[in-house]
Amino acid sequence: MAHSGFLQAAVLLLGVQLLCLGAADADQETGTVIPAESRPCVDCHAFEFMQRALQDLKKTAFNLDARTETLVLRAERRALCDCMPTNSLR
Repeated sequence: MAHSGFLQAAVLLLGVQLLCLGAADADQETGTVIPAESRPCVDCHAFEFMQRALQDLKKTAFNLDARTETLVLRAERRALCDCMPTNSLR
């Protein structure tokens, strides 16, 4: 019984997907075509986006590098302080 209900649900979902796909194709066919002269340059926009992403990555890398250096120095200082006896620090 449960197998029959699962099969019916699968067939129903497949039917809905086919209807939606058909409607999407019909919408695309009836749309108007925008001339290439009036469309924005996709390559230019992609290049600008990639430039901004690269700048963000450079900033992130610099911040991580600075943070790593700070943490390494802090760890070295702790290791140095742990090695020295407390009475020699006075």
